[in-house]
Amino acid sequence: MRKMVFLKLVEQKAKQLGRQILWSLPVAVVSGSLVALFLWLLDAVTGIRWKHPWLLFFLPLAGLLIHFIYTRFGKGTEAGNNLVIEEIHEPGGGVPARMAPFVLLTTLLTHLFGGSAGREGTAVQMGGSIADQWSRWFRLSHTDRRILLLCGMSAGFGAVFGTPLAGAVFALEVLAVGRLDYKGFIPCLLAGFIADWVCRVYGIHHTQYQVAFAQHEASFFSLPAIEPLLLLKVVMAGLLFGGASFIFIFLSHGIKDLARRTIKNPWLIPVAGAGAVIAISYALGTFDYLGLGVVNPDGGVSIVSAFQEGGATTWSWFWKLVLTAITLSTGFKGGEVTPLFFIGATLGNTLALLSGAPVDLLAALGFLAVFAGATNTPLACTIMGAELFGTHYLVYYAIACFAAYYGSGPSAIYKAQVKGRKWAMGKNP
Repeated sequence: MRKMVFLKLVEQKAKQLGRQILWSLPVAVVSGSLVALFLWLLDAVTGIRWKHPWLLFFLPLAGLLIHFIYTRFGKGTEAGNNLVIEEIHEPGGGVPARMAPFVLLTTLLTHLFGGSAGREGTAVQMGGSIADQWSRWFRLSHTDRRILLLCGMSAGFGAVFGTPLAGAVFALEVLAVGRLDYKGFIPCLLAGFIADWVCRVYGIHHTQYQVAFAQHEASFFSLPAIEPLLLLKVVMAGLLFGGASFIFIFLSHGIKDLARRTIKNPWLIPVAGAGAVIAISYALGTFDYLGLGVVNPDGGVSIVSAFQEGGATTWSWFWKLVLTAITLSTGFKGGEVTPLFFIGATLGNTLALLSGAPVDLLAALGFLAVFAGATNTPLACTIMGAELFGTHYLVYYAIACFAAYYGSGPSAIYKAQVKGRKWAMGKNP
């Protein structure tokens, strides 16, 4: 009798998993295709902005247009990533289909005219929007709908950065602080890999980062001998990376609240934000802190340059932090993650020069750890380190990411993220 019950349970679970995988496949293919289109367009508008720096003066008009698009046509989509996370926690009004084209268009406008923003928010929102529409068309159950939304997040994140395993873990880990529910991991992982593969099929190539200190590893998976002094430096750097995460969270939420309290006309908020970005950029005498910041055709500061000695100034991380917080808190679109990579890599460059640690290693650790602290996702960021930089320094990735996680405090850039004990997937109907 017990054997029959067990076999029936296994059969039921297998059918459920098979159904979830089947639903996730088209979501992954469409998400990967849209991310490929988005990255191609993003490269195009970024190139145009670098060739025509005067476009920055039209950033206030771009802010007005973005505000008009969302207030006139995009109501219910303004919350962005938070809306997708909220729908996974507690199904409500759903993720509108218009979220995908709106966030794609407005992110391109933000980057074309010089806003300091990222790209993962756009990819995750497109994936979530596609997943929710698919679940509506086929009238999926609440549980299957939640899993599909997670697959959409995983597909978008994995494709936009070329890190499908980290994307799957991020989708699960970002929901609740300190709790990782593994329901949905297999379909999320599959969705991430398929979306990444589809994106690459279209000819999209991701930036390759090199930690030269680890280039001589004998195999794909190898770990170094732990050096006590370097370990201490990594721990201290990790806590400082967490401090940078905290500053970014505090400033982002603070600017948004201050703008809403002090600027009575909402349409003036993006205008004021754009004016601040323009003023700070000209006061600094550089456009290095605008846009994504992955590469810099003018030879200035970028994420790539931060992996080299002299590739960043002492306060590069701070100015990128300030300009990104202003841009995203005043209504422009994109995402926080790539700017967090910039903040972490340039801060790591500075700390390496102060501490005598390898520059490329600390840049890589900052790249990962500031993101981990700002999103409360240290495990996903550790895995991302292995996917982007190789496994040789996996122990140091983990130490830096978890140190930053503890050093940044309980807050996060996503307000929809909840305390782990308050939520578990599958408990709600």
